[in-house]
Amino acid sequence: MPTATPTATELRRHQPRFVGLDSGHRACQGCGEALAARLVTEAIGPDAIIANATGCLEVFTTPWPNSAWRLPWIHSVFENVAAVAAGVEAALKVQGRATKVVAFAGDGGTFDIGFQALSGMIERGHDVLYVCFDNEAYMNTGIQRSSSTPHAASTTTSPVGRMREGKRHLKKDVLAIVAAHHLPYAATATVAYPRDLEAKVRRAVTTEGPTFLQVHSPCPLGWGHDGALTIAVARLAVETGFFPVIEIERGRVTAVLPIREKKPVVDYFRLQTRFRHLLGDDPQAVEERAHLQALADHNIETYGLMAAHSSPRDTVGLATVHRGGTGGGIA
Repeated sequence: MPTATPTATELRRHQPRFVGLDSGHRACQGCGEALAARLVTEAIGPDAIIANATGCLEVFTTPWPNSAWRLPWIHSVFENVAAVAAGVEAALKVQGRATKVVAFAGDGGTFDIGFQALSGMIERGHDVLYVCFDNEAYMNTGIQRSSSTPHAASTTTSPVGRMREGKRHLKKDVLAIVAAHHLPYAATATVAYPRDLEAKVRRAVTTEGPTFLQVHSPCPLGWGHDGALTIAVARLAVETGFFPVIEIERGRVTAVLPIREKKPVVDYFRLQTRFRHLLGDDPQAVEERAHLQALADHNIETYGLMAAHSSPRDTVGLATVHRGGTGGGIA
């Protein structure tokens, strides 16, 4: 007697999860970038080639003669990973192969010295997914500020002193700059919400043409928080409006991750030593806190981030564990 055809849910339950980044690498405990890369590669699947710019991810995953990668992987210099990925994609296209090409870089290699190559890759329409692991500084070379570093954060090149309260410039809105290229799909995501991140990766790899993801990835060493607090820190960045999680198609915002319970930005700052100078009562610290709260409030208003009602797809629903059911939270 023939057996019943298994459902898709049953097949997924018995199928081993693909692991693109193996254990045994040299990342710091609680590294948000390592977690982000693991989640991204799981969602991409085995039929992909990765081009990886110089940076923390490249260094801690490939100490000679070892490698933690289970996918074809190419190391590029800091500034040209998008060009390398574009070349690989063009070669595969000539060969008639559908293998997906993915570029990995940090915020230094994306916001700053690699942006020219990224802009060119998008403008030429290469079918490449570009993923920026945004840990908001040049962590690999000593925690120097980048254009992704938030205003007033302390780094080794924007230290706190009598004349200034950390970095004096605003975090660059790289997603808006990328979106101005009118590419098919661009989004922000975070390790705080793995299901949302993996869904965006799957959306990006199945979209024809250039796509872009900016993944907020806390760095315990550079941000000054306990490694066990990585997810809590990442979640507060979203719940305060400090890091808006949105999707953009052809230059237009099409979806956001709604905030069910808004938190003050000071809750986010308290967990990180890079912001500890803002927690005092001196007038400059009070002024900077108010400024940063206003920036977060502006993000919430601009993108309509406050949830109108409770939902399995808001900041609380996605953080809720649902076991054996069909809830929208993290399984």
